[in-house]
Amino acid sequence: MSKFHIILPGRNFFKEIITLAFPLVISSSAWTIQHFVDRIFLTWYSTESVAASMPAGMTNMLSMGIFTGTAIFTETFVAQYFGAKQFERIGAVVWHGIYIGVIGAIFHLLLIPVAPYFFHMIGHAENVSLLETVYFQTLCLGAFPVISSGAISGFFAGRGNTKPLMFATIFQTSINLIFDYLLIFGKAGFPALGIKGAGIASVISAYCNFIFLITLATREKYENEYKLFSSWRFDTKLFRRILKYGVPNGLQGTIDIAGFAIFLLLLGKIGTIPLAATNIAFNINTLAFMPMIGIGIAVSILVGQNLGGNNPEKAGQYAWAGFFITFSYMLVLAICYVTIPDVFIKPFSYKSDPTEFVAIRNITMILLRFVALYSLFDAMNVIFSSALRGAGDTRFIMTSVGLFSLFILIIPSWVFIVLLHKGIYIAWTIATIYVIALALLFFIRFQKGKWKTMRVIETHLIENS
Repeated sequence: MSKFHIILPGRNFFKEIITLAFPLVISSSAWTIQHFVDRIFLTWYSTESVAASMPAGMTNMLSMGIFTGTAIFTETFVAQYFGAKQFERIGAVVWHGIYIGVIGAIFHLLLIPVAPYFFHMIGHAENVSLLETVYFQTLCLGAFPVISSGAISGFFAGRGNTKPLMFATIFQTSINLIFDYLLIFGKAGFPALGIKGAGIASVISAYCNFIFLITLATREKYENEYKLFSSWRFDTKLFRRILKYGVPNGLQGTIDIAGFAIFLLLLGKIGTIPLAATNIAFNINTLAFMPMIGIGIAVSILVGQNLGGNNPEKAGQYAWAGFFITFSYMLVLAICYVTIPDVFIKPFSYKSDPTEFVAIRNITMILLRFVALYSLFDAMNVIFSSALRGAGDTRFIMTSVGLFSLFILIIPSWVFIVLLHKGIYIAWTIATIYVIALALLFFIRFQKGKWKTMRVIETHLIENS
């Protein structure tokens, strides 16, 4: 095993990461705000609604994970083709990502009639189960635009043109928040639909985002340089190649979401108040996590481009620059979670039942200490897994997440919650150990350096630089 070493990149590496990542961070932050406000509105509407929103929402993310993860992975193909200066191959990659969106849409239409049986089987309180079903069924209607938008986003992001994604996400978030308010509470003549209204708002905004991105992509210059429109014909070899690397990426995301979805479902057996507190803590954590994802995407893009250009050493320095940026950011937030937790919790208390929320607040304050600890390791987790993903090391990531999720998160949670009837803090200890263990594993994999020899594109297309 090679000796571990830390690289301090030059100033230009930090500057390039920040320049590329800034629109992605804004984009991720806008998405975070959308979901954060969505959960606040549902908290104001009823405790049952916010308790149902996270399990149903995560179940929807779970069902779409393999499709979105595969479609989004077109970004790595685009980045490596771009780095190898094989521009004419890029359009076909985007089209095949959209085909994956069509397949995913059909699959989710088939899930709608079976949703009531699934959520009834989970065993949550009947009123919560009914809300979970309604929310999940509504979100299924937005599968096509969500998945296909990932492929079109890959076209822009993989080339390092991230500003259009920022504008698209801001537009989507604005639409979502407007319809959230109108449809949850029944304003301006709209009916008060509660959690179903939140789902409808999400679907409307997803279609708006897809139309926005399509509009941006329909420019003649993209056809001239990247064959973005004329490369629509189905290419079996390319599709298989995308599936070879993209499906493990999608499965990894699905498994990760599944682990936490099962974790939340198990927590629901402890009680509605602990589940609501967990949902709030996770949503507060998302405020930190999603901007970090933006930097992770930038790292993945730059690693992919430099590997396509046959420059693995430079790719590694971008990964280290991304790590130092995200760790510093997470350290500041971790301190805030411990010292001023009420700043994050207070927005959820507005218009909620004061007596009921006292118990939720007390639990959430303690949960934020767990978040403060594992968020530091999440910086390592996100950045080094992103670097591996940019190289195409998706099978290792998928296998690692699958094994760790099962043996470190799911099984221990089931034993301690269901069999031993332990409380919420034991469950959160297990979740924290899971995040730390996975982060250390990805760091070790990165340090070993096997990723430097990996490519997702045809090796004969790579330029010798």
